[in-house]
Amino acid sequence: MNICHLCRIPKTIGVSIPMKATFFITYIMVDGWAGCAAEILMLKPLIFYHLKNFFLVKTEKDREEAMDPGTFGFNTGEPQIQLYFLLGLVYAVVTPFLLPYIIVFFGLAYVVYRHQIINVYNQEYESAAAFWPDVHGRIIFALVISQLLLMGLLSTKEAANSTPLLITLPVLTIWFHLYCKGRYEPAFVKHPLQEAMMKDTLERTREPNFNLKEFLQNGYIHPVFKGDEDSESEVLSEKWEEQEPVLVQTKRQSRKNTPLPSKHSGSLSP
Repeated sequence: MNICHLCRIPKTIGVSIPMKATFFITYIMVDGWAGCAAEILMLKPLIFYHLKNFFLVKTEKDREEAMDPGTFGFNTGEPQIQLYFLLGLVYAVVTPFLLPYIIVFFGLAYVVYRHQIINVYNQEYESAAAFWPDVHGRIIFALVISQLLLMGLLSTKEAANSTPLLITLPVLTIWFHLYCKGRYEPAFVKHPLQEAMMKDTLERTREPNFNLKEFLQNGYIHPVFKGDEDSESEVLSEKWEEQEPVLVQTKRQSRKNTPLPSKHSGSLSP
């Protein structure tokens, strides 16, 4: 009995997906298009600001805190965009009539969120695109889901004989993901040589007589097992770390950033 239910899954998917296209069109218009308009208006922060300004604001510092827009919610905005991307991949072949609504949403989202991130929200941290491998993996996962649903749809149509040929699509997609993961992921995990050279230049400028090999020989030893000379070198290293940063000219290309500095890495931001 369970095997019969499993065999009906492709047929159920192939019949139900086209029927839900109208629902998803309405969902994109209500949640996507109206969400972009609400993001520009920012009614919720505006109401909170007037309430705080009327009841809590006493000084200029309180007023600045009340006007603080906060940071962009990547935990809610980024999954929403990936959901619309998944819908576009699934219905690109099944119901292409849905694609213009997706394209309009992505056009509005690009203009709106680009303006909000650059001119409105504060930059809480700078990850240097370290989150991109996760985004790439989710896009590949959405592509595999769309291919499997396409196989289920064609299995219920007259093109059922061509369905086994589509098995190569998920295999090639997963292989491409593994290739990108092995080829490009180290660039997001390991520090580039340019930053390593900059740090070496700063260290040589601050402490010209610093012996790095001797420091590394005892750098990972517990303080209990260190001698007097090691403790003195540790005190010197602590004093060296407490010194004010020295401006050193390095060959570094300029990069664009948001107007506000990062809260956690404000001293490193240009």
